[in-house]
Amino acid sequence: LTETNVAIGDIFTLGQAVIQVSQPRQPCWKLGVRFNVPGMARKVQTSGRTGWYYRVLQPGQVAAADALDRIERPNPDWTLQRVLNVLYCDSLNIDELRQLAVLPGLTQRIQDLATRRLADAAVEDWAPRLDGK
Repeated sequence: LTETNVAIGDIFTLGQAVIQVSQPRQPCWKLGVRFNVPGMARKVQTSGRTGWYYRVLQPGQVAAADALDRIERPNPDWTLQRVLNVLYCDSLNIDELRQLAVLPGLTQRIQDLATRRLADAAVEDWAPRLDGK
């Protein structure tokens, strides 16, 4: 699984648990500190390979050998790659931001970010997140 074939809202079983893709990761300055690589967060963001977060829909036992099986795909057009493109490349695309702001399954935090960009017609300063400044 990669950002190109995982979509917001995808639901998987993992052991007895049911989990849902909720947002791409947003790399921060702590990566560079952890791995002693200055600028690592920017490099990860630029790569488009940030990873993603799941929310737990149904808790359950999980073992190392359990398969991760996709059982539902409510937003097939909204791959993580597309979301990352809106967040970091085509950052003021009005049509994409409008859709992102109400995308089912997406975290409220990212929906709010899209709403702020629409209201402000500006992209937030990434320096505090990426550089720790």
